[in-house]
Amino acid sequence: MEHYINFPTDAAIQVKNKLHWQLDVSFNEDQNRHRSGHVAENIAMMNKIAINLLKNEKSVKVGVKSKRLKAGWDNDYMMKVLAVGFKSV
Repeated sequence: MEHYINFPTDAAIQVKNKLHWQLDVSFNEDQNRHRSGHVAENIAMMNKIAINLLKNEKSVKVGVKSKRLKAGWDNDYMMKVLAVGFKSV
């Protein structure tokens, strides 16, 4: 019975595929060629953090890729994205 626990469910596979698609669309991740050391792992982790921050920022009703570009152009918006989840005192 224990060997069934390790098999991913269809729902888990769908979540993983959706995340991979989002990373590829938003950050063109499939084209990244970071190969030395832990660079690829570090970049992937930073991209996942960025996606979570961008998804949780709700003041602009556009996609993650557009939010990423806007944060690159507008420092005030970038600070708003980085402050998501922090309550001001």
